[in-house]
Amino acid sequence: MRLTHEQEATAAAVEDQWLAAAVDTGPGDRAAAEAGVREAYRLVGLPAPERIYWLGSPRAGAVAVALLSGELAADPASGELAGDLPPAATPGGPAVGRMAVAASGDLAGDFSAAPGPGWVADVVGELRGQGWTPGERAGASVRRRVRTEPWASARKAAVEALGSDGWAQLSAAAGRRSWALVMDLVAGRLRLRLGEDLATDLPGDAGRAARRPVLDAIYGQHDGAWLSTFDAADRLCPGAELMSGLTGLAAVARHSGWWWANERVAVLTERPRLLARDNVGRLHRGDGAALDFADGYGLWAWRGMPIPVTLAAELPALTVDRIRREENAEIRRVMLEHFGYERYLREAGASRIGSDETGVLWRLDLPGDEPLVMVEVVNSTPEPDGTSRVYWLRVPPESRTAREGVAWTFGLTAEEYQPMLQT
Repeated sequence: MRLTHEQEATAAAVEDQWLAAAVDTGPGDRAAAEAGVREAYRLVGLPAPERIYWLGSPRAGAVAVALLSGELAADPASGELAGDLPPAATPGGPAVGRMAVAASGDLAGDFSAAPGPGWVADVVGELRGQGWTPGERAGASVRRRVRTEPWASARKAAVEALGSDGWAQLSAAAGRRSWALVMDLVAGRLRLRLGEDLATDLPGDAGRAARRPVLDAIYGQHDGAWLSTFDAADRLCPGAELMSGLTGLAAVARHSGWWWANERVAVLTERPRLLARDNVGRLHRGDGAALDFADGYGLWAWRGMPIPVTLAAELPALTVDRIRREENAEIRRVMLEHFGYERYLREAGASRIGSDETGVLWRLDLPGDEPLVMVEVVNSTPEPDGTSRVYWLRVPPESRTAREGVAWTFGLTAEEYQPMLQT
């Protein structure tokens, strides 16, 4: 099958709908999401989960799954983590190992209780508030049966209906944009940062136990990045019923964030309350978390690069001296972008290398990094008030003249750069 232009336009429109769902924020319809979970279980021949829990973020969801699976233990009343005492540990030391919670709510065995971060106690409180009792177990993960196998079956049916070339064409028309914007720039960044944050907040075995569920997460709304292609295929191939095995997953994706499917329990999480991106879709925000969840968890990022919360707090009050003292080159670049290259050049005492008809070339050496070399150019077209706007172009450190630097921005050599008209 070869798609017509009209069919490609239809596929792109379907992708737009799923892309909107994938980056939607705020609470979804919980009843609809839970119905989708039960449908997803039913479609693969599994009994519906006995209980469905809701948490405020993927971080809370991962810890909840670890608790419900018995990989992580905590006092249901206080939220303190519990683990076996290591040989050199003393009471009140860090929590390690695994620990069972008795039906009475007491921690069983020889253990040390360690106050975890406050948000861990909040997770325990959320579970208790929704009916969790000590000793309840989620059972094994059924992600493969609920998500992986239906995807594989649907893809096989779609290739049979469309042919390999038709499927490839449809995948490009209905999934390429959303995959790059959602999975690469949002979900992938969140997965990476989530693992790092859990390792930082929960040291040792507790952190490892909390990180394991991240591998079993189903991405909820972010699954729209691939559901869009199957939805488009279903509409272009009437009667093939290519979405018939994915309707449960689709319902959850429209109303929930990341979620976990286990034998007896499902754990769902809310979508973020805020998603801030720059003009090319990268996570970006200078005065708060770019991906912000209602329970307080968030991912801070600057032009797609996740940054520590401590750095984010510093950005509004940066100084030349603070930027100069930063040893991490990547973090220093974030600081420079936020502070402003031209302001930094001016306040840090950059050297004027030379000028010509294209602009002025400036250079400033940076410790542990390549020199900062920029061309100051003046817009040839005056503003409405008659003034001419100044722009700054970062150019390669080896640039010797302003003309050479400006030519580089056009992919040309200084000799090849011969503009007929400047605007």
